[in-house]
Amino acid sequence: MSFELLSSLIEKKDNRTVMGLDPVLSYVPEFMLNDARDNYGDTLEAAGAAITRFCMGLIDCAADYVAAVKPQSAFFEQYGIQGHIALERVIAYAKKAGLYVILDAKRGDIGTTAEAYANAGIGMTKIFENEVRACEADCITVNPYLGIDGVKPFIDTAVKYDKALFSLVKTSNPSGKEFQDIISDGEPVYIHVADKVAAWGEPYIGSDGYTPVGAVVGATYPEQLALLRKRLPHTFLLIPGYGAQGGAADDVAVGFDKNGGGAIVNSSRALMCAYKKAGDTSGENYKKHTVDAVIEMRDAINSAIKARS
Repeated sequence: MSFELLSSLIEKKDNRTVMGLDPVLSYVPEFMLNDARDNYGDTLEAAGAAITRFCMGLIDCAADYVAAVKPQSAFFEQYGIQGHIALERVIAYAKKAGLYVILDAKRGDIGTTAEAYANAGIGMTKIFENEVRACEADCITVNPYLGIDGVKPFIDTAVKYDKALFSLVKTSNPSGKEFQDIISDGEPVYIHVADKVAAWGEPYIGSDGYTPVGAVVGATYPEQLALLRKRLPHTFLLIPGYGAQGGAADDVAVGFDKNGGGAIVNSSRALMCAYKKAGDTSGENYKKHTVDAVIEMRDAINSAIKARS
């Protein structure tokens, strides 16, 4: 239950990084695109083949270093059924590589629809007389705007199948404050959401001290991140916004508990496109540049955490 598996992988690899997989064709090395187009033409099949190959290559080179990957479903879904197939294959490949998988889908609905979303992402689906798993993800992101009606099906599914979820609380995008920072009963709305997230997970605190209901808190708001770390002692944090969005190692370090645990930091573009930053225009050596970027991020975050202890 809870995030024990993720915590153990973070400790084993001494790396608090989750590699975001947000595949768009402009990120894929040119030689992969050319191969896909040669085989399938300018089609969705070509796109699906290219993003599958790229994401699997990223997993191959980073699996020894990172604890988790976070495929963003929308980036796959934009390529239609071929994107859905790619997502399924990439998640299964990541699990085979021993990684923790966070499906970033930000689901938000109620009733049987929420149950279906939960089953699709982290649960089981009944097929006639059998139950089968449609997706191998360990965790899924949710939008709490509909309240407990929209979140409880995910919590129930997570508890039943030893999975987890991350609820949006304080997001990294600039306009998030339009709603999240509104003062209600003397506190910003995001504080009320954070308190609900803590309460939803409290009955299920795991052996690692964390519940299966985590919170998404952006690196771009370090003061709020520090506040929420103190306010949510049993809530695992997913911290987006590192790198391309402006978050730095010192910003995210405040999101970890006194033992350097309880959180994981996402980086997508900076890792996926590390070869571009390195000037490798063909992308032939993308794996090397990805590993270099992963190690640089790992060391920067670990150093910032150590400096605070």
